[in-house]
Formats: sequence, structure tokens, C-alpha cells
Amino acid sequence: MTSEPKADEPKATPAAPPESAPTPAAPEGDAAPRAKSYVDPSIEQEATIAKLEHQVKDLTDRLLRAHAEMDNIRKRTERDKADTIKYAITKFAGDIVTVGDNFQRAISAVPVGAADATPALKSLVDGVTLVEREFHSVLERHGVKRLDPKGQAFDPNFHQAVMEQDNKEVPAGTILNVFQAGYVIEDRILRPAMVVVSKGGFKPMKPVEVKPGTPPKPDPDDDDDTAKDEVPEVF
Repeated sequence: MTSEPKADEPKATPAAPPESAPTPAAPEGDAAPRAKSYVDPSIEQEATIAKLEHQVKDLTDRLLRAHAEMDNIRKRTERDKADTIKYAITKFAGDIVTVGDNFQRAISAVPVGAADATPALKSLVDGVTLVEREFHSVLERHGVKRLDPKGQAFDPNFHQAVMEQDNKEVPAGTILNVFQAGYVIEDRILRPAMVVVSKGGFKPMKPVEVKPGTPPKPDPDDDDDTAKDEVPEVF
């Protein structure tokens, strides 16, 4: 005997199937994954080698520049050191050369012939002359030389003209007299010589340099006389 369901009893409903997990949507446009392209390893190696070679070249260039700069600094330092040693006494020499001027003034103050008449005065003049000679010798040992340019051509690098004098017997620009001797230290001027320069004379001729193997230029005044006397024949 079967039992019938009661009227008030609710009917059993079938269970709903389980919901499946949502599948992710495929990205669109640039967000879409791209397939990885294949790169040849040899190409990457060549690029790396080229980069390293460029770095080596740049570093080598910098190293060579640094060596050249250091060499220039070394040469400049040696040159400055040599100049310092050579011209170290420039200021002292500029002050001491005035002593030589006093020697010369003392000798020039004695009238001509007075020393020969007085033995004591002659001994004094000879002693001052000897001291002056030794003074200039000591200066020359230290690179300081005296300039006495009488009769030479005027050079503005070593001479200072304080007067001009008319003299047509010598070339213009010739030093006729020296008021004050000059001095040089090595190859630099220490004190220019104060001189009297001639003017009004003829200009000194510059020597003409003739290259070996160059024929001399014909003189227009030395033309053949026979060539001048030739008369063309008229037919």
C-alpha cells in the first residue's frame, strides 16, 4: 500500500546547475598579446661588439688627449723654469747697471791729458777703469751685456733716439753718438741705449739676394750699339 503525498507538503524542486566561472574577454587593439619575434643571436653579438668598439675608441681618444695635455704641461713647466732661471736677476740687474754709468761718468770727468800730468790722478783713473772692466765682466757671466751701438744702424728694439742730427756723410738712421749705454739680459732688452741718430743722408741699400743658377737681368743701358744702328731695308 502506497502512501500518497500530503496536500500541504511542498513539492521538491530540482536543484539548479552550478554556474560556470566567467571566461575573460579577449583584449582588443594594442592590448592584444603579440607573438614574440625571433632575433638572430649573431645580430645581437655584432651590435654588442660595435658598441664596445665605439667605447674603446672613445676611451683611447680621451687617453691620447690626456697624454698630449700632460706633455704640453711638462714642456711649458720646463720652459717656465728655464726662463725663471735665466731672467731671475732681471730686477737686480736693472738696478745695478746704474753703477756702471757712474764709473763711466767718473772716468769722463777727468780732462784729457790731466791724468798723464798727475801720477796720482792717473793711478786713480786706471783703478776706476779696471773696476769698470771687471764690473762688466761679472755682468756678462750672468748673461747681462752692455750695448754701445755707436756707428751702427738704429734699431728701435734696442735703441732709443733722443735727438736727430743732420749728417749727409753717413746713411740716414746711423747712430752718431751714445748718451747712455744700453743693456740686454740674454735675448731681452734690459735698458735701451739713448742715442743720437743721423738724418738727411742717403738711404742704405738693401743687399739683393740672387738665387744660384739665376741669370743676371740685362741692363737696358748696355744694349748693343749695332742693334741701334740697324736700319731696315726698304724694297
